[in-house]
Amino acid sequence: MSKAKITKETYLEWYELMLRMRKFEERAGMLYGQQKIRGFCHLYIGQEAVAAGIVSAIRQEDPIITAYRDHALALAKGMSSRECMAELLGKATGCSKGKGGSMHFFSKEKYFYGGHGIVGAQIGLGAGIAFAEKYKGTDNVALAMFGDGAVWQGILHETMNMSKLWELPVIFICENNGYAMGTSVKRSAASKEIYKLGEAFDIPSMAVDGMDPEAVHHAIADAAEMCRGGNGPVFLEIRTYRYKGHSMSDPQKYRTKEEVEEYKDKDPINVVLNKILTNNWASEDQIKEINKKVKEEIDDCVTFAENSPYPNDSEVYEDIYVQEDYPFLTD
Repeated sequence: MSKAKITKETYLEWYELMLRMRKFEERAGMLYGQQKIRGFCHLYIGQEAVAAGIVSAIRQEDPIITAYRDHALALAKGMSSRECMAELLGKATGCSKGKGGSMHFFSKEKYFYGGHGIVGAQIGLGAGIAFAEKYKGTDNVALAMFGDGAVWQGILHETMNMSKLWELPVIFICENNGYAMGTSVKRSAASKEIYKLGEAFDIPSMAVDGMDPEAVHHAIADAAEMCRGGNGPVFLEIRTYRYKGHSMSDPQKYRTKEEVEEYKDKDPINVVLNKILTNNWASEDQIKEINKKVKEEIDDCVTFAENSPYPNDSEVYEDIYVQEDYPFLTD
């Protein structure tokens, strides 16, 4: 277990960050219902403790790559709510210039490399990023994140094997929210203890309580320390829960309302807030001030996004690789 002391400042930072993620996602859901956000939209509501615990345990320059449930992780990595909301609305001021949308957030400056729509595809890319860090001689650690549904894609197993052979500084993180796209792990997985899959490749592996940012923080800190010491990779199964469906179009008929309410009783934001208040780390007035600050930020980012322009048609030819003598493209 990591020996790093968790202070009241850390808890206050977690509360503000997790609240920012929650309020951002709630507004995204509303805007989707108003058809201002189109296409796919996968919300992170309920899983905020995972992102909060991760970013407090790593360095800013440690790269993260994830799947399509990426909005909250982008915010956690330091991307602005303005550029994130604008991207959801397909605006030119978005983090991917309005051309990526919900599933393709990206920021080279914040070391956030997506946002990927193909199930499991980011896992191999994450190992590639780790290889690049090792090749350049840094001691940065890459975090390759994916859901429980992606665990059964062959790329995970191929990549874990290669990463272990090359001792790459990568933390494989399975955010196990229990249902993949809509099928329970209990029905779809022969091995219910997903973290044990890493043991087949002689990779240090463990399960983590994903509803507790402190548990996530310590697990990530330990894993990062191992990787920086040349003992990577590491596999973590972070067990969490999403209150919303797989995506906005999910009717959620595969689980009961009672089950969802049971998890809401241990909502990670409320757990953090209760600990802050119980330990007198902040007054109720201070909490109200944080709440007000976050609300104003989210209101602002929505206004900014709605008032931003759409990309020009010429943008379709930008930010792509071009073969100069390609014979089949004319003006």
